[in-house]
Amino acid sequence: MTKLLNDTISQQVKELFDQQLHLPVGILFFEKKTNCETCADTRQLLEEVAGISDKLSLQVFDLDEHSEVAQKYAVDKAPGIVLVGLDGDEMIDYRIRMSGIPSGHEFSTLIHDLILVSGRDSGLSQATREALKQLDKPVHLQVFVTPSCPYCPRAVVLAHMMAMESPLVTAEMVEAMEFPDLADRFNVSGVPQTTINAGAGTVVGAVLEEYLLQEIQRAVMEG
Repeated sequence: MTKLLNDTISQQVKELFDQQLHLPVGILFFEKKTNCETCADTRQLLEEVAGISDKLSLQVFDLDEHSEVAQKYAVDKAPGIVLVGLDGDEMIDYRIRMSGIPSGHEFSTLIHDLILVSGRDSGLSQATREALKQLDKPVHLQVFVTPSCPYCPRAVVLAHMMAMESPLVTAEMVEAMEFPDLADRFNVSGVPQTTINAGAGTVVGAVLEEYLLQEIQRAVMEG
């Protein structure tokens, strides 16, 4: 089988991981046997990435056969990825999700997310952390992306940082071309687009954390 990551990229990722991966991270991958064109490539990509560091481990689930696990992590799409912190046998769910293959520019998102989870710290400003503590309703962020979009990783990682900081926030990368019905439902015409709580709020473009926070607060108040 031909590798998806060439030796140069693998070495670059290894150097990053050696410097910045601190605590163990679990990658939960959800696939389907039918109607999933990118599942095989996504699985291979995750296997190659997980093989670069002994701090990473991969578990593979079938979306249909392992429906209880999928429901536990609220995964309803394949390919679906959940990143968790590992502490012995315990899995710490930071509500970081990816729906679709993290290829092209989104490969860097996957690497950033793994480092983020391994550090167990969101990296957000103190003001944003304090504001997120005031949330009293669940927030679901869906960041629509395409592999060719250079600005998308910034938007996805910011949403994932918000999820890591607040137990009320779930943040999902959605590859718009793999899930066109969902993209149509939320009128995605350009990427990145962050949809808040199924359309209660919308942010277009890669924005600063203060702006995304403001729009989350607005959507929660109006919702």
